[in-house]
Amino acid sequence: MIRLALASLTNRKASAWLTILAIAVSTLLLLGVERVRTQTQENFANTISGTDLIVGARTGSTQLLLSSVFHIGAMNNSLSWQSYEYLQKLPGVAWHIPMALGDSFSGYPVVGTTPAFFEYFQYGNRETLQLSRGHVFSGDAADDAVLGAEVARRLKIKIGDELTIAHGSGGISFSDHDAHPFKVKGILAPTATPADQALYVPLAGLGLVHGEILEDDHVHDHAHEQPVYTLSAVLLGLSNKPLALRLQRQINTYKGEPLTAIMPGLALTELWRTLNLFEKALFAVSALVVATGLLGMLTTLLASLRERRREMAVLRSIGAGPFTIFGLLVSEAFLLAIAGVAVGISMLFLILGVGSDWLLANTGMLLRATPLTTTELMFAGAVLIAAIFLSFIPAWRAYRNALADGLTIRL
Repeated sequence: MIRLALASLTNRKASAWLTILAIAVSTLLLLGVERVRTQTQENFANTISGTDLIVGARTGSTQLLLSSVFHIGAMNNSLSWQSYEYLQKLPGVAWHIPMALGDSFSGYPVVGTTPAFFEYFQYGNRETLQLSRGHVFSGDAADDAVLGAEVARRLKIKIGDELTIAHGSGGISFSDHDAHPFKVKGILAPTATPADQALYVPLAGLGLVHGEILEDDHVHDHAHEQPVYTLSAVLLGLSNKPLALRLQRQINTYKGEPLTAIMPGLALTELWRTLNLFEKALFAVSALVVATGLLGMLTTLLASLRERRREMAVLRSIGAGPFTIFGLLVSEAFLLAIAGVAVGISMLFLILGVGSDWLLANTGMLLRATPLTTTELMFAGAVLIAAIFLSFIPAWRAYRNALADGLTIRL
């Protein structure tokens, strides 16, 4: 039966290839959307790890997470240096990373921080930041800068180059701080996280360019003085993880200043919950494209039935029963569907294998050509099953056609 179906499809190559292509594109879109959804979610979850609390001025958890970790959007309020000192003294705080945002360099966010960022910040599976070249700035530095891998690559900046940051974020600059240039001392290794797309300068440097400390004071040792007046966020690591809930409540009820403390994991879950509707809409579009491809296959089979009436009649005249004709059409649909799904999966892996570096460089999206997941295999199987069920329609029509129908010429 399969050999007969193959011979029949070979006799109609053009329509068969068009049907296979339509199913392949539908499968590619369906699996591609699923892969973008799952791997983007994994990349988001891997952006930060090991941090127990993120603290900022009173705001929503999603806004604080997006601004401090993903550098998306801007914080409307900031927390004072005195509140940062209060956070440092809380019991159970093992390490702390202050972050001051709001400046940019060629559209990339500038993060004012301390050497603690390079020591304690973790992403993925508790991986720490590594340098590809140079070194990070010290606590006394004010004019040094460390670049994310993507910033250095796209702007072709080398160790020792000088750069000037600008006031404002998101590519909107109000004024350049050209009186206080920074010199690049280090370039981070790629992490496939927002850390690749940021520039890191010492807090003392930010205080200097914003006039919060004087340049003459900077040459002396002022390690114990505040380099900036305010901060955008503080990342906290705790020595005892169960303390997180108690400290979160204590920080949220701090009397000195309205603060918000969030747990990154819970905030990420809340963020994905808000994107759930968008995911469903995207999946619905993909399902409709798959349905369109399968309906194209059904249309092709139905349209070919009229042309193949004589072929069916000849088959029946030489002994083929109605069930044989029925099985022939179902086999043809199955072959078309399995070829379309196979071509669609091959196109997906080809695109991921060839274009993943381009996607990462131009969109910051990391997609890997990993083996198909259980869900993706279920989607591919659903396409095959749907194709077989749809093929019952033309098969049933061919089954009901009488022998004399194909042998009688109608004018």
